[in-house]
Amino acid sequence: MKKRKIYVETSVISYLTARPSKTIIGAAHQQITLAWWELRSDYELLISQSVWQECGAGDPVAAQKRLAALEGIPVLAVTQDMIRLAESLIAQAIIPANAIEDALHIAVSTLHHVDFLVTWNCRHIANPVIQEKIAVHLEQLGLFLPIICTPEELLGGSNDD
Repeated sequence: MKKRKIYVETSVISYLTARPSKTIIGAAHQQITLAWWELRSDYELLISQSVWQECGAGDPVAAQKRLAALEGIPVLAVTQDMIRLAESLIAQAIIPANAIEDALHIAVSTLHHVDFLVTWNCRHIANPVIQEKIAVHLEQLGLFLPIICTPEELLGGSNDD
């Protein structure tokens, strides 16, 4: 069976490589991410240059861990059409202006026709109210939004194939 294409957003890599969280939810996200990561060979993982740049920012030791996790994952091109689509999500007030990277993740995954966008960003990406608005906007443009989900949701369906 053909592997499903999954765009891996930065928050997933952050949970994968972070020091153990002191909060219950953070620790749970880390454990779920690790369990899902162990099944990554079931999927065709993809990232963008934006993910690479975000993972390389911040504390140098943490950045090195994040970048090491990205080794071997193909990097999708970011085109002008993707930048324009991200800007339209901002212009339509679907994604806030200060979250342009989040809009870009959505645009890249949409225009590269991936199956899933996996993220722990439930504020601007894996948010059902915002997803509905994104889907309507994309439909008006003749585009389809990939399924946006968390590693937990993908983990739940990992053996359904």
